[in-house]
Amino acid sequence: MSAQEIPQHLHLLSSDEAGWEGLHLIYEREPADEMPEINLYQHLIVICQDNVRVGWLLNGRWQYIDYTEGDIVIFPADQLLPKAQVDREVGLIELFLEPETLTRAVCESICVDRIEIVPQLQLRDPLIQHMGMALMAELETGKADSKLYAESMATALSAHLLRRYAAHQPQHQHYNNGLPKHKLKAAIDYIHAHLDQGLTLDKIAASVYMSSHYFSSLFKQSTGITPYQYVMKYRIEKAKQLLREQELSLVEICQQVGFQNQSHFTRVFRQHTTTTPKAYRDGF
Repeated sequence: MSAQEIPQHLHLLSSDEAGWEGLHLIYEREPADEMPEINLYQHLIVICQDNVRVGWLLNGRWQYIDYTEGDIVIFPADQLLPKAQVDREVGLIELFLEPETLTRAVCESICVDRIEIVPQLQLRDPLIQHMGMALMAELETGKADSKLYAESMATALSAHLLRRYAAHQPQHQHYNNGLPKHKLKAAIDYIHAHLDQGLTLDKIAASVYMSSHYFSSLFKQSTGITPYQYVMKYRIEKAKQLLREQELSLVEICQQVGFQNQSHFTRVFRQHTTTTPKAYRDGF
């Protein structure tokens, strides 16, 4: 096949421009054609958005599988993605999870000799499907503001893959007391001091010298919500305070509470308050 004959993959959405780390998303229209085998460097999770028949070349023989909307394929990193035949154009959500992200999920919370994700040619997993759809929706509306959400979801996805699809059932440690009070205060102080900046889960956890997964688990035990939920809640509370003072423009408030995208700020504000920032301000 010449370069001109290679079918075009129409990437309708990609996390590359949003600067996601550890987890990447592509939403594409996969064309009907034969795809070559590919070396994988990340764990690949594919979520079908349409019905399609796919042939996989496995051990020298073609195996055909009929997929329906919501069916999922999982291929581990450092393996060959087999040659495939796709019988019609199909929408796919593709999640690429960095091996280091999975390793960090193991650190301090799971005891396992070796991390090995088992390939899955076809499965139904409502949680993974929901994660994929939620990540795509957040990327569409939040763009650069979606980085912290993606980091939090990468941690949750890693833990889920280890529980459900690891070759060895991991032994989870249980924590009953949450974060020490001084670490909880330090983390919250860090969030408050850096609210207008690109907060990430890794940066918050590093501020108290902990791995992101371990920190996230203990933070939720201490507060009842995840670090991402706390950041969003505090951003909205801070925005409400600034709106009541009525000295700054909506654009300035958006920036001061850490949103780079005003439409995303408005959407999140409405989710938390059932009204828009402008309507909230006009009420005072």
